[in-house]
Amino acid sequence: MRKIGVLALQGGFAEHIAALEKLDVEAVPVRVSGELAGLAGLVIPGGESTTITRLMTEDSLAQAVKGRITGGLPVLGTCAGMVLLARKVSGSSQKTLNAIDIEVRRNAFGRQVDSFEADLEVPALGGGPFHAIFIRAPWIEKVGNGVEVLSRLPDGVPVAAREGNLVVTAFHPELTTDLRLHSYFLSIVDGKRKAKTA
Repeated sequence: MRKIGVLALQGGFAEHIAALEKLDVEAVPVRVSGELAGLAGLVIPGGESTTITRLMTEDSLAQAVKGRITGGLPVLGTCAGMVLLARKVSGSSQKTLNAIDIEVRRNAFGRQVDSFEADLEVPALGGGPFHAIFIRAPWIEKVGNGVEVLSRLPDGVPVAAREGNLVVTAFHPELTTDLRLHSYFLSIVDGKRKAKTA
C-alpha cells in the first residue's frame, strides 16, 4: 500500500489524512525528520506558514524535506503548503523550501472574513469544475518557465500549479468531498514509483 506522509505540525493535516484514507492510502502524520523514511509522497497542508516554517527548523525537518524533494519525492502543498514550497514570497523575507519556481503572495485576498469559494476549471482533473475553498489564501504572482499552471480564477490569477513531482494549490481540497485533487497527486506518486521499478 502507498504510504503518504502529511506534515502534522499545525493546520489542516487531519482533513488531508482523512481524504487520503478514503483513497485506500496509508496516510501518516509527519512531525520529525525520521518519519519521512519510507514515504512515497508528502502533503504539506494549510495553516499558518510562518508557524509551520518555525516548527520545521526544529529537528532539521526543513532540511530533511528539502533533501527528499531534491531526490524526487512527490509533494502536494495546499494554501500555506504552497507558500512553503514556493521559490519566493512577495514582500516578505520568509524562508521557504525553494522547491517550485513560483513567487507567491501570502493572504493575497485579505483576512479571514474575505475567505470565499469558487468553481474552478482544472482540466488536469477532468470531470467538470472543482469547488475550491479559499481561506486567507495566497495567490501565484510569478511562474517560472518549467511550471504548468493548473487553474486560474476568472480574472486570470493562477491558483494551482505543477512542476515535476510538485503540485500546489491556493485552496483547500481537503475541505470538500471531491477527491480528484488528491487522486491526481496520487497518480504522480504512482508514476514516480513505476519509474523507479522500471
